[in-house]
Amino acid sequence: MFNKILIANRGEIAIRIMRACKELEVKTVAIYSDADKNSLFAKYADEAHNIGESAPVKSYLNIEKIINAAEKYGAEAIHPGYGFLAENPNLGKECEKHGIKLIGPKSSVISAMGSKIAARKLMKNAGVPIVPGTEKGIKNSSEAIKMAESIGYPIMLKPSAGGGGIGMRIIWEEDELLRAIDSTESLAKSAFGDATVYLEKYIQEPRHIEFQIIADEHNNIMHAAERECSIQRRNQKLIEEAPSPVMTGKLREKMGSVAVHAASFIGYTNAGTVEFLYSNGSFYFLEMNTRVQVEHPITEAITGIDIVKEQIKIACGEELCCPQDTIRVYGHAIECRINAEDPLNNFTPNPGKITGYRSPGGLGVRVDSGVYNNYTIPSYYDSMISKLIVWGRDREEAISRMRRALSEYIILGVKTTIPFDKAMMASPHFHEGKLHTHFVDEYKNEIMDNMLKVIEEDKDMETRLKSTFLPSRKVAAVSAAVSSYMNKSIAKNKGK
Repeated sequence: MFNKILIANRGEIAIRIMRACKELEVKTVAIYSDADKNSLFAKYADEAHNIGESAPVKSYLNIEKIINAAEKYGAEAIHPGYGFLAENPNLGKECEKHGIKLIGPKSSVISAMGSKIAARKLMKNAGVPIVPGTEKGIKNSSEAIKMAESIGYPIMLKPSAGGGGIGMRIIWEEDELLRAIDSTESLAKSAFGDATVYLEKYIQEPRHIEFQIIADEHNNIMHAAERECSIQRRNQKLIEEAPSPVMTGKLREKMGSVAVHAASFIGYTNAGTVEFLYSNGSFYFLEMNTRVQVEHPITEAITGIDIVKEQIKIACGEELCCPQDTIRVYGHAIECRINAEDPLNNFTPNPGKITGYRSPGGLGVRVDSGVYNNYTIPSYYDSMISKLIVWGRDREEAISRMRRALSEYIILGVKTTIPFDKAMMASPHFHEGKLHTHFVDEYKNEIMDNMLKVIEEDKDMETRLKSTFLPSRKVAAVSAAVSSYMNKSIAKNKGK
């Protein structure tokens, strides 16, 4: 087992990885930017290193600084988490050069699957069903028009690099395509450093279903069932659940075997996800994420597998914990991403200071978070505050438990997606389980009305927060004592 691991990430995923390391008795090194100097994850780690200025390109995206920090602190491995450098093959290449183990697949595999165009070609060669689309990037508008006509409208205009739904556009006609090409290329260049875009047939009202893959370095590979990720806005996930409401044992076996074959075909190792679009009994390869997913906790909840610990063990050369025939699905799990966003204003980011915080608890409730009361959410990074995960014996109980947990979750000072999550849990259409990737748009009026009701009901949150703990006269005294302790601790650490 490794003695020390550097976590090349921040926030809740950094803490999640550190927790796995602590259980494995592995020391951790956090890297933090100037904006994260008061972050919880930097305090949780055994050692912490200021990596640089707040802008990601000068901190969490600076490979040279990260490698130098790993060598300085004697870290034998680097865990990239998700986002930032997690799917950048250059980090893997530099790790290989410096004799540092990257906890993830080989850089060549990351590179192969990092381009959606290249990934489509590989999967087609592997016999995996893919969405009809172009085999290469668009060179000019006249070529794009011909390609679109051969595919048939509506189509998706997509960046070849990157992920998270960034830059994807639904195109319904030629004029719209011509207007969208330049802006999409510009966004792709800015976000991913690669302006290549391509076309793909738009599958109307599909489900977004992904399979968790885990493979060791001894040619053992398995899937840990599926996750339904159809509740999205602007092609970015908001609510996930496992298993998928549409799944049957026969369909899981079929899709799971295709996912395993796809990963095996490219020589995949460690944890990853094969994503599909599912519609009317057919499924198509969408992309492969060569990292741990944001929504991995719901798979952990229904299988009992600690995916992050498996990642670390596999990187150390250990074999898989569980052969495929031992994997069982128990109950149902749902995850709500709690973001600092205004759901009433098109999910506009709303960073700022958290002036009151109380997380939920109880049977079957898990909160993965990197914030605390009086913490200031920086504007430089993703708006996620936390992930709220619940487990129930069946989907109905999981929804009821999520509604209860959301009613307990209080965050003051910034607008959050909690009203949206409450509205979704109250939606009869969500309860029916007839989900698709445009569900939020289709039922936006109903969801908006429910959110307005929720916000009206939650006006007394500050009162509820204060009454949860101590009498008001004691709150001030406790707050002052905690502030004094924190200030003394910070002063002591600065003096070292």
